[in-house]
Amino acid sequence: MNQPAAAAGRGAAPDGEIAVDDPRSADVQALLQRHLAFAHAHTPAEHAYALDIDALLGPAITFCSYRAGGELLAVGALHQLDETHGEIKSMHTAEAARGRGIGRAMLGHLITLARDRGMHQVSLETGTMAAFGPARALYTSAGFTPCGPFGGYQPSPDNTFLTLRLA
Repeated sequence: MNQPAAAAGRGAAPDGEIAVDDPRSADVQALLQRHLAFAHAHTPAEHAYALDIDALLGPAITFCSYRAGGELLAVGALHQLDETHGEIKSMHTAEAARGRGIGRAMLGHLITLARDRGMHQVSLETGTMAAFGPARALYTSAGFTPCGPFGGYQPSPDNTFLTLRLA
């Protein structure tokens, strides 16, 4: 599913395309390694839930990338927990591309994907530390609200859980 990001009405992102991608691609692996390094640098190991490449290949996961002019700028995934509930995973924007609406475009794409699959709710887990402040701001600006742990997560002072009901 290729979708021009600008046409999707997802903010001020530059022209680019969001499409299902292979997390084993070399450039994707490099961005995912930065994502994992960020998560582990700011979260105790027992509360860092970023998925590695093998987990992103699971049958319940749809992994997407945002590319502009062939350059990988962001990644994100939708994990289908059950028929009506999805989880946003592995959202990461390349550092040089931040602040341009690309993360918002990816989030919007994943929410649309969940709606198109008949899900009634999408949830996510992110960190409570200051480094995760921009991510929390993005999610709350998109309508996500605090919720309890879901999908096997346990409460912790290092994790926050957010959800969005889909109409």
